[in-house]
Formats: sequence, structure tokens, C-alpha cells
Amino acid sequence: MAVLERLRSDHAPALLVFERENRGYFAASVPDRGDAYFTHFEERHRALLDEQMAGTIHFHVLVGEGGEILGRFNLVDVADGGAELGYRVAEKATGRGVATAGVREVCRLAREEYGLSRLTAVTTLDNEGSRAVLGRVGFGAVGSVTIDGRAGTSYEMDLGELVVLTS
Repeated sequence: MAVLERLRSDHAPALLVFERENRGYFAASVPDRGDAYFTHFEERHRALLDEQMAGTIHFHVLVGEGGEILGRFNLVDVADGGAELGYRVAEKATGRGVATAGVREVCRLAREEYGLSRLTAVTTLDNEGSRAVLGRVGFGAVGSVTIDGRAGTSYEMDLGELVVLTS
């Protein structure tokens, strides 16, 4: 059974493996992180943990039974009661409801632990899996966007309506 955990410093080795193993898979649907991300991973990880301590971001990892990372679920640009949701799930974990469960749990945490009232998210039109997850969880499409030169959709969720999703 996988468990969603708030990102910690000791997640770094498994998180780096997750990002490396899935780099090509992720690049097919989201902008690639670039080589510098991997070269400076340790420094970046520490900097993100510092930001998390300040409350401007909330990062989570889905940890499998053996300690491997199966997904990331992040809340960024936290301000004025809102944040932007971003997530990615390992290729080998897709199609099993992992993304939907992780997004639901992060939405619950956003409301109950971080005091947020609304979330936004974006995805490309060709990322059918991500669009389906956002719809299942209760995000509504609110507009068109361009993401790294690709057509996409912007979504919003009022976390006050989350009670329906978690009961």
C-alpha cells in the first residue's frame, strides 16, 4: 500500500531515482526538467524544503511499500487562500487510480492542513489521463492556456465542495 508523505530531506535519493527513471515518460506530456535539474538535484531539493518551511509551497511524495517514490503531488504559488496543483505519477503506477487517490488526498490536505480554499491546475489537451483525473476529483475547466507551446486547459476547484468527494 502506498502512502502520501510530506516531502522530507530523506526522500531525496528515491525522488531522484523516480525522476530519472520516468524522465522520458514525463517529457511526453509535460515540459522536461532539463539536465540542470538532475545535475543540481541535491541543492534544489534543499532549497525546496526551505520554501516548504516558509509555507509558499507544499510538496508530497507517494511512497510505495519498498520506499520507492510512485508519484509527486505539489501545491505551489501558495497565496491568498489558493495554490496551483501539479502532479506526476511513475509510468509503472499508471492506470491503477494512484493519481486520482493522490490528488484527492492533496486536496484534503490543502483544505484541512494548509487552510486553502481553492486550487488551480493546468494540463495539455493531449494529456487525457491528467484531464480525466482532474475531472474525477472535481476540478472544473475554466479556460484555455498554452503550456510550453502546446494547447491546454486551466482548471479550478473550490475546496469548500470537497466534502462531497471525501465522504
